[in-house]
Amino acid sequence: MNHSVRCVNISKSFHVGGRRRLVLENINLTINKGDKIGILGRNGAGKSTLIKIIGGIEQPTEGRVERGMTVSWPLAFGGAFQGSLSGHDNLRFVCRVYDLDYKETLDYVEGFAQLGKQFYEPVKTYSSGMHARLAFALSLAIEFDCYLIDEVIMVGDSRFTQKCEDELFGKRADRTLIIVSHNMDFIRNTCNLSAIIHNHSIKTFCSVDEAIDNYYNL
Repeated sequence: MNHSVRCVNISKSFHVGGRRRLVLENINLTINKGDKIGILGRNGAGKSTLIKIIGGIEQPTEGRVERGMTVSWPLAFGGAFQGSLSGHDNLRFVCRVYDLDYKETLDYVEGFAQLGKQFYEPVKTYSSGMHARLAFALSLAIEFDCYLIDEVIMVGDSRFTQKCEDELFGKRADRTLIIVSHNMDFIRNTCNLSAIIHNHSIKTFCSVDEAIDNYYNL
């Protein structure tokens, strides 16, 4: 089995106000097992769109994603939750889909997300931070080979941030990470390679420092 994630000729456009808006064009990218890649780009460049396509949340207009390993949804992405259901009910659903032990998963998510009584309230009543905590905890309850990280480390207070970093970069140091962040120190300290999305296309760099220098020169 090829333990990689490959974006093959990915293009994505949206129809906005009756016009077609191109976001990504002919993106080719291979992420191998154990890679930690930082995706850089200005706001609106298409970084989050690419992450969602890799995670299967968005479908490309053209091209395909080949997944030779299990891939998470973007950490902190709560869009897949059923808003009228509680966090607890959403957890039950995830347990059924991924064949997880309910009691073990419940204990982990309740302890990690620390939502208190709100865990049993409808998700549509959650703040964005609470959404992120629930999504992050559920993501980590499933042992994916590859985790998609879209500014997730910025959710919550410093203690929660440290918990997130311990889980991802300590206990799961062997996993593949695809990271979108504007925090260059975070990218520099976490990633072994990087890529820049600019003008709908992508360019990869073996040196993270070189990628960051090029990003600042855009």
